[in-house]
Amino acid sequence: MLNGVEETLQALGARHDLTLMTKGHPEEQRLKIERSGMGDVFRHAAVVPEKDAAAYRALVAELGLDPGRTWMIGNSPRSDVNPALAAGLNAVYVPHPATWRLEQEEIVTGPGQLLVLERFSQLLDHF
Repeated sequence: MLNGVEETLQALGARHDLTLMTKGHPEEQRLKIERSGMGDVFRHAAVVPEKDAAAYRALVAELGLDPGRTWMIGNSPRSDVNPALAAGLNAVYVPHPATWRLEQEEIVTGPGQLLVLERFSQLLDHF
């Protein structure tokens, strides 16, 4: 796990309802969540075939979330930031040098707020 992620998620989970959204085969992704030992910090985990604006809108509707108060945190402009902003959510972009190059694209601002942080642990300064 990346430096500071576990501690940051534990602290955020104590103050906020966290939801994990991941893309892929449901059983494989659920095993990864179990192996991480971090499944308990998330109120909900969703495994979707594609992380696009429709998937974010569907998750918000399913959980009864207020889009204007909902934040997506991720390192992929293509699968995290841009679709969340397009769905009317707020987004935190935490760039990582190992992000797959096909997940890189220009960030397109949407109706929601965009916050760019250098380190995952900086989330505690904002949330």
